[in-house]
Amino acid sequence: MQRRKLEELSLMDDFLFNAMLTHPETGEKFTNKILKLLFNREFKNLRVSVQKVYAGMNTDLRGARLDVCIEGDCVSIEGDEIPSVYDVEPDQNNKAKDIAAFPRRSRFCHAIIDSRSLKSGEDFGKLKQVYVIFICNYDPFGYDRVLYTIKNRCLEEPEMNYDDGAETIVLYTKGTKGTISEELRQFLNYMENTDQNNAVNEDLKDIQKMVDVVKRDGEVSLQYMKSFEHDQLMYERGIEQGRLAEIKNTEREKKRADMAQSRIKELEAELKKYRKKTTV
Repeated sequence: MQRRKLEELSLMDDFLFNAMLTHPETGEKFTNKILKLLFNREFKNLRVSVQKVYAGMNTDLRGARLDVCIEGDCVSIEGDEIPSVYDVEPDQNNKAKDIAAFPRRSRFCHAIIDSRSLKSGEDFGKLKQVYVIFICNYDPFGYDRVLYTIKNRCLEEPEMNYDDGAETIVLYTKGTKGTISEELRQFLNYMENTDQNNAVNEDLKDIQKMVDVVKRDGEVSLQYMKSFEHDQLMYERGIEQGRLAEIKNTEREKKRADMAQSRIKELEAELKKYRKKTTV
């Protein structure tokens, strides 16, 4: 398992992205810049939880780990002020089976957040406005769009207003179709290619300074080393488990071969007896 140096990571890497959002010197500023670029408005009173884990309702049900869960200021919906949640997921996992399941993955993220959003007896109107945001370096839908905005709607009346507070935003860093601000397009390129050369506007220059601060922080370096050691351990365990499974499979095959060989000898012995009888 090859290890990249911390300074080689881009913002598409979970570790650096998460470190940026939680670092005491950069976290609040970086969070605000990202959301401002995505939604083109200012944000206040943000609370950031990195790699927030939602356990399953019991041991038989799957939980979820959200990369960056941001609880933000209220969104005005038809005159009501509704609290908002932003789940931001840099995603480089482009395996075919995971791409096929992408819509259900988004549905699961929404469901997990929603299940924790209301207290017992609380009115459904208080359910939080939830934005699940994926930043992908691959196209999960194949239409070459830089931006996919996904909401629920009524098939029979597509113009009917049906705002259930759930919205999925998918940003494809290499997409060519669709209209977004030039600043957001530059940010998406910077997400993949995080260096001084791609910090082409004032916001990105500010972010690059934050990136430099985080990458030079000794505590962050230590955390990265520990995270790599953990990943390496999991990788080695996976290899060991695969090796043990292979040994067990080999032992099973050997046992089957031995049984087959034993049965062949039994049949040969029976055949000899039969030939002796027929020649007498």
